[in-house]
Amino acid sequence: MAGDLTTIARPYAEAAYDRAKELGQVQAWSDALQLLSQIASDPQMARQIANPNIARETSRDLVLEISGGALPDEVGNLVRLLADNARLSAIPEIAHLFEMSREADQGVRQVVVRSAYPLGDDEREELASAMVRRLGGQVELTVEEDPGLVGGVEIRAGDLVIDDSVRGKLDQLAHALQF
Repeated sequence: MAGDLTTIARPYAEAAYDRAKELGQVQAWSDALQLLSQIASDPQMARQIANPNIARETSRDLVLEISGGALPDEVGNLVRLLADNARLSAIPEIAHLFEMSREADQGVRQVVVRSAYPLGDDEREELASAMVRRLGGQVELTVEEDPGLVGGVEIRAGDLVIDDSVRGKLDQLAHALQF
């Protein structure tokens, strides 16, 4: 499901980033999308947005009202477009992808490393250096501990996924054996 949402959000995020860059308002759009993400992520608002019995216009107007006029005009137009296309629920993912585009444009890549065990400073530095060589530019490394991996690591940098975990290898084996 998350992959589906990313597929839906990506064209909106790319268009929003391109427009924000064209207008020289990347930071203003970033701030506005973060605000919209917080609004759309609120559990009550998320239920309202997902409720098919509530008119899209009602949800749209509520989102715009809650934002309190803090949105640039064209971001308000984006909200209207998303509402018309029943895509308001994609706002948090659009904001996330927008930030990824902004960071990539600045030469910073977000890399999430999930490890079965805590990583030491030397291991973190070695992973960061390897990712800099692989991706180029600067790398911002986030390390998460996930005992469910059993052993090894899983690395995610945008669309790049390197799964060198025991669980990943077992999943590949199960798939090959058609379990």
